[in-house]
Amino acid sequence: MTIKEQLAVRAARVEDFLVLCMRDRGIPERLLRSMEYSLLAGGKRLRPVLMLSWAGLLGSEGVTDRIMPFAASLECIHTYSLIHDDLPAMDDDDLRRGRPSNHKQFDEATAILAGDGLLTEAFGLMSAASIVNGLPADRVLRAVFVLAKAAGAGGMVGGQAVDMELTGCTDVPLDDLRTMHAMKTGALITAACECGAILAGAGDADVENAREFGRNIGVAFQIVDDVLDVVSDTETLGKPAGSDEAMGKSTYPSLMGLEKSKSLASDYVEIALTRLSGYYGAEQEFLWQLARYIVDRVY
Repeated sequence: MTIKEQLAVRAARVEDFLVLCMRDRGIPERLLRSMEYSLLAGGKRLRPVLMLSWAGLLGSEGVTDRIMPFAASLECIHTYSLIHDDLPAMDDDDLRRGRPSNHKQFDEATAILAGDGLLTEAFGLMSAASIVNGLPADRVLRAVFVLAKAAGAGGMVGGQAVDMELTGCTDVPLDDLRTMHAMKTGALITAACECGAILAGAGDADVENAREFGRNIGVAFQIVDDVLDVVSDTETLGKPAGSDEAMGKSTYPSLMGLEKSKSLASDYVEIALTRLSGYYGAEQEFLWQLARYIVDRVY
């Protein structure tokens, strides 16, 4: 299978769990429809797949089944962030994953509450890895700490705040852009890999390899997203193409140009791959190909 096909198969496993994970929880019907409208709207499921792959690489047989609720929590957090990012007070986007944004399909208040609900339910899913699936509580607690930090004010939320501050500014230093993206996009990708290793019971050296792999592909992923916003189209992206430039956002292409941006993304992937050099097997090969695929999307 191609890497796209492999990713789709793994994403489908996550999707099967997501279809059921919000049901029978006493959620009001309209709120549930809004939450599932965005949660089940498709996507690569990159973050949960990364978590499951690192756990599969470093853990014992069956560990990926036991951590599936925790992996699903990543998709809930990611989806909540997309719902809120699209709001008029934030990026003001009317299209997400090829269809109307949540606040356009429902209304702003419902979209805000759907995001709030997904974020809060995510922590219930994390705890289910231990309470329901029997994963050692100390592993789960450590992973919750890592993920909460990555998703919070010093990570993803803080990155969005900085992004809003920089929107419309000229001559934004490259270091500031890199820091913002490391928080807004990279932190959750990094945490996905790190938490996969932690939940598998890996040692410190393996956890560091997972973390640094995630950190570097997180940078590459954001650079490629910036490039695709310039060179791709709305139908392919599933969201408005050219929106970064229209909103006056600083991006890697705007600061470095397209070709240098592509080259930089490739450099970060090469650094990430060094963290896989000591491992073998199907999961190592999948992670290797997935890292390459992140950059191949722009060629």
